[in-house]
Amino acid sequence: MQLDLFDKTNTIKEDHKNLVTRLLEFSAKQEEISEQAEMSVTFVDNENIREINRDYRGNDYATDVISFAMQDEGEDEIEIVGDDAPLILGDIIISVDKITEQAGEYGHSFERELGFLAVHGFLHLLGYDHMEPEDEKEMFGKQEDYLNEFGLKRK
Repeated sequence: MQLDLFDKTNTIKEDHKNLVTRLLEFSAKQEEISEQAEMSVTFVDNENIREINRDYRGNDYATDVISFAMQDEGEDEIEIVGDDAPLILGDIIISVDKITEQAGEYGHSFERELGFLAVHGFLHLLGYDHMEPEDEKEMFGKQEDYLNEFGLKRK
């Protein structure tokens, strides 16, 4: 999988970037996503994610993660290039400030919260959501399974 990481905060350690890369590759394998798939993860601060949340979702507050899927479920697929073209999943935006805040609130490590938000955003790119109780159970169950199997268990 082609994964591009961008750190607009200049605070994400190389170890954390490697963790996100390995975790998302692991999760993609679990979801049987093509190795040709492409996506990006951008790390921002609370002010930047608040602006994105306001401008694109109409919610004027900082959130922890936002996903922009390139292919919405139910949307007609348009083939622009051949069958061997990469599947572009979309973009995940994660607030580094929220990682720190929520890790403290939930009593677990920065790495666990970073992993949780990365997988959460990734599953949204694949069309999972948590609007209905049964959908929430499925999505959060997958998140927990992938994090535990990867070794990022709750403490």
